Amino acid sequence: MSDTRFDLNQPAPDVIIIGAGILGCSLALALSQAGIKTLNIDRNAAPGLGSTSASTGAIRVHYSTFDGTALAYESYHHWLDWRDFLAAPADEELAAFHQTGCLVPATADNHFLRPQLKYCQQLGIEHQRWDGAQIRDYLGQVDLHSFAPVRSFDDPEFGQGSTSAADIDEAVYFTTAGYVSDPQLACLNLAAAAKRAGARFLHNARVIEIRKAQGRVAGVSLADGRRIDAPVVVNVTGPYSRTINALAGVDAEMNIKTRALKQEKTVLPAPPALAGRRPGVIWSDSDVGAYFRSHGEADILIGSQDFSCDPMVWVDDPDDWDDNFSQQWQTQAFRMAQRLPDLGIPSRMRGVVALYDVADDWIPIYDRSDLPGYYMACGSSGNQFKNAPMVGRLMAHLIQGCENGHDHDREPLDFQLERIGQHVSLGFYSRKRSINAQSSMSVVG
Repeated sequence: MSDTRFDLNQPAPDVIIIGAGILGCSLALALSQAGIKTLNIDRNAAPGLGSTSASTGAIRVHYSTFDGTALAYESYHHWLDWRDFLAAPADEELAAFHQTGCLVPATADNHFLRPQLKYCQQLGIEHQRWDGAQIRDYLGQVDLHSFAPVRSFDDPEFGQGSTSAADIDEAVYFTTAGYVSDPQLACLNLAAAAKRAGARFLHNARVIEIRKAQGRVAGVSLADGRRIDAPVVVNVTGPYSRTINALAGVDAEMNIKTRALKQEKTVLPAPPALAGRRPGVIWSDSDVGAYFRSHGEADILIGSQDFSCDPMVWVDDPDDWDDNFSQQWQTQAFRMAQRLPDLGIPSRMRGVVALYDVADDWIPIYDRSDLPGYYMACGSSGNQFKNAPMVGRLMAHLIQGCENGHDHDREPLDFQLERIGQHVSLGFYSRKRSINAQSSMSVVG
């Protein structure tokens, strides 16, 4: 997987995919299966070593938009049959999907889950309404007081609880949810499947130019001086997407843009009631502004839901930023300790510090651009790992349609979700859309 050479005497690729994270490898698989010659170029030494390796790996289906819900539900089915999806040999080690379900308290901040439940009912997604007793049975020692509004850790009223909001007495358990414990291995699985289908990979290589000729993409130039020709180039670079779009000169025509955002994940010893529990738990709590999932045998992994009281640390240069833990680590730990009173918080910080590639409305851009032959799968906003099985096929459908002459900007393509018998309009992911008012404007999607 760590090939750093590309023989310029070999046939030029039909498509250059910049990036070999989970979405870039999914696209390589989908295009290669369609007989299209692909080359993934990545600055890292192996697939999935960028932001993919820092993913929570959560698989869930509850979204605040119909299209987001439908795509996630379709993808969920392929995580269930991961080996068949990859056509992987029986002896290949595959990333494991732990189907734990996901429990979400109904709160004023998430509109008591009315949007999510409406779309789940439309799509026939299994879910259960739980009362306080069932929540306590699921989490063990738990404080169901409302702590809204979510406050920063340095707020004098942090942890005092709400004087107006009712205690949490209902949650929705989405059974079609869980997590992939090794996100990078999932990426390596996709890369291996793509290679079996004919895809090529070039690692330890940095793109410094998007070359153009006769009004369209002509290929890329690399920092080591090599030039690689291709009539199609796709930006799937995660936190580098803004930089690559600027190289292509397409950012000015986009209504929705992307930025790199510093994010931290907190790892703590699991409370006694959750330690060693299998297959584990996922709790997503907008009342305290954080979520967690089981992490190994004895820990939980906590992430933020990105509330407005928290400072957003935007990063202009993904090669030059502070990758140390900050107060965000502590804030997330103590927010979850409000809900889990027996959660121990050690002095030594453990977890992950990484960059998200965030779109203006936290919904991804899966689209063409005004530069013919240049496409984008970016702005994944920390919530698109779960959709990796389908994003490759979605982008392949888009690229093939546009390269065959379809005017996607005027008449957006539809994408068929075969397992659930639905379709979504790819205009939902357009770079030219307005800010989507239905979005949660957070990693929750």
